[in-house]
Amino acid sequence: MGTSGCGLLGGSQAEQSGNAQVEKATLRVGALPISEIAPLHLAVQDGHFQREGLTVEILTASDGATALNSAIGGDYDITFSSYVPIFKAQASGVAHLKIVADCASSTPNTCMIMAPRNSGVRTPQHLAGKKIAISGSGTISELMVKAAMRANEVAFSGVEWVPLGFINMPNALKQNQVDAAFVVEPFLTLAARDAGAIPVVDTATGPLEDLPLGGYVCNARFAEENPHTVAAFQRAMDTAVAEAQDRSKIEPLLPQFAKIDKDIAAIITLLKMNSRADATRLQRVPRLMREFGYIDKDVNVASMIIAPPQN
Repeated sequence: MGTSGCGLLGGSQAEQSGNAQVEKATLRVGALPISEIAPLHLAVQDGHFQREGLTVEILTASDGATALNSAIGGDYDITFSSYVPIFKAQASGVAHLKIVADCASSTPNTCMIMAPRNSGVRTPQHLAGKKIAISGSGTISELMVKAAMRANEVAFSGVEWVPLGFINMPNALKQNQVDAAFVVEPFLTLAARDAGAIPVVDTATGPLEDLPLGGYVCNARFAEENPHTVAAFQRAMDTAVAEAQDRSKIEPLLPQFAKIDKDIAAIITLLKMNSRADATRLQRVPRLMREFGYIDKDVNVASMIIAPPQN
């Protein structure tokens, strides 16, 4: 795993304890090498956490489920994850999670079903019974493809789902290994540029526009024992997200942690970056999950959200 931030792994006992501002001064925060995490890195770089009495160690996991498992197991204090595994864990009783902050939601041209130019797949109707690449079974990518197909009145029961890392999707499209793929930035831009792939459905439009994709969570026990620490994290992220609305603040960071080529970083479409978790917006995700059989009971999102500090 990679680390960054003001502290180093294995800090002193003094660093692990609290200070006059917070109960726990050094936080281990799980993250992924994706563009929507940019405000977290910006908060470290610009000292927003430090001003709140925090030292943040950013630990990069391979995927959201892995990061979430590390938080549930206590290896991370707070972690980013897709909302799908978050709400699945909550609904199943595997964990009692609290939402510390929102992270990002879908915007047009950021989450697209694309196809090889010579595949013959041009419209949503052509997706029926085809081989479609998604990031994994039970993921938000599968959920968004199914929801987009249903919105276009296309049956997905005969689809052959192909689990594939996002990084491998442009080449899979180029080599005609799949008929279509759910692609996100920066791989969307790479698929169009390097593989000649064409858009079939923009899944971030219509009923899925502004769909919350991921956020920062912690165990309920951690939140109960460290209320000032959580509030400090929230304040720092509020400041960083507000700053990140200026693209020039985060674009230089993308090659560093997301390994996005500088030229690609300059042209990709960014997700909508958020910090304050809104129960009404977030409730859309578990509602979709239940409709498509991901969970078998409702999740009360409002009860999971930690109210942000008033100042």
